[in-house]
Amino acid sequence: MSTTTVQETESSRNANSFQKIKLGKLVLNIGVGRSGEAIERARRVLEDLVEQKASSRKAKKSIRDFGVHKGEPIGIMVTLRRNKAEEVLKLLLKSRENRLPSTCFDDFGNCSFGIKEHIEIPGVRYSPEIGIFGMNASVVLERPGYRVSRRLRAQAKIGKRQRVNREESISFFKRNFGLEVV
Repeated sequence: MSTTTVQETESSRNANSFQKIKLGKLVLNIGVGRSGEAIERARRVLEDLVEQKASSRKAKKSIRDFGVHKGEPIGIMVTLRRNKAEEVLKLLLKSRENRLPSTCFDDFGNCSFGIKEHIEIPGVRYSPEIGIFGMNASVVLERPGYRVSRRLRAQAKIGKRQRVNREESISFFKRNFGLEVV
């Protein structure tokens, strides 16, 4: 799809309020790989960054070589929605200098990228007792009406025109966050 057709379809879709794209959620994940003190330090990093309680993720199976047992907590994650998600996403993109490769975007309107060191995020300082952690950020874009695929009663599929595609996702990030796609 060429850029002119994307712009034309966006302008025609913006007339319809059900075609407007919005930020569904932002999921931050720190995979530590072992339990104990490292998990608690990672939890402190996420909770200080987003000011929201983080939850732990448990290992699905035992891996003897890594010393990981099934059911042992090996990661921390937090899900942000609405204004808080937008604020934190702006900080995360600033740490990446508002540049992301086009491979970060998938065909369903999602964007995922990593941050090598959490101290790269503006406003976060290095603390020797915590250390340095990397994290993954996953962004889900959606249009009004996506709830029909998640609700319990009368669940239905999302129509093809209602889904967010890759080009629309990239243009949303460029327009709302000043992102440069390389």
